[in-house]
Amino acid sequence: MSRLLLTRRWLTALLVAALFATACVFLGRWQWGRHVEKTHRKQLIEQYYEAPPVALDEPLPGGTVTFPDDQQWRHVSIEGEYVTGGRFMVRNRPQRVTYGYEVLDVVRLPAGDTVVVDRGWVPNAERADILPEVPPAPSGPVRITGWLRPGEEALGRDLPAGQLASIDLAEVARVTGLQLRPTYVVLDAERTADGATPPRPDPLIPPSTDTGPHFAYALQWWGAAPVGFVLVFVYLRREYRDSLGEGEGRPTAPRRPRKTRIWDEEDG
Repeated sequence: MSRLLLTRRWLTALLVAALFATACVFLGRWQWGRHVEKTHRKQLIEQYYEAPPVALDEPLPGGTVTFPDDQQWRHVSIEGEYVTGGRFMVRNRPQRVTYGYEVLDVVRLPAGDTVVVDRGWVPNAERADILPEVPPAPSGPVRITGWLRPGEEALGRDLPAGQLASIDLAEVARVTGLQLRPTYVVLDAERTADGATPPRPDPLIPPSTDTGPHFAYALQWWGAAPVGFVLVFVYLRREYRDSLGEGEGRPTAPRRPRKTRIWDEEDG
């Protein structure tokens, strides 16, 4: 059978099976990576989302340059004042199957640095060239609680002033000239100095902790990896056994006599 395997046709079949197995392994690893990522996200949300808020400097001390991944969804509290002219509208943000804008404002902290606050969501206006009306950020001292999130990648789109395609903190810093902390805060609640709760956009939907089907998909891809080799072996073995019966000088299995049906005899 090894001589038959070394023919061009079966070597090609083995190569195809090897390529298929390699693709299955890499696709399984990709699905496993997605599973690990979503499981980590789920653990952080369950650990931090309902926890009592802590001061911003505890998970993110002043002077921190990069956002620590293990602090995502940390529940924090900050105090400061909203910066005049620090509003940005983030386009094409879905909420309950409806698209609109997420509303960003910038808060100046007592130390002088600033942090972006995502105050919520508003639906699109009637026309794309008109921004929806949004409650203004309160003036004066304000105390905010919310959840830490890392900034998003820039999408490289040319948009009107005051609009963003993603929560690109580098772009906010460039436009405003402010020194920003490497995070933004999803607003939970805010109160002014007199204890009032100012009007705000609709709160964002709480994050999902569903890890999806990635674990099952990874097992399926890895389980499918040897299928090509199994098929090659089955058909190679079948061809080899057939060749044993057809080779010169090799005995062939006796043929069974054809049965004569009753109506054939009568017809004869």
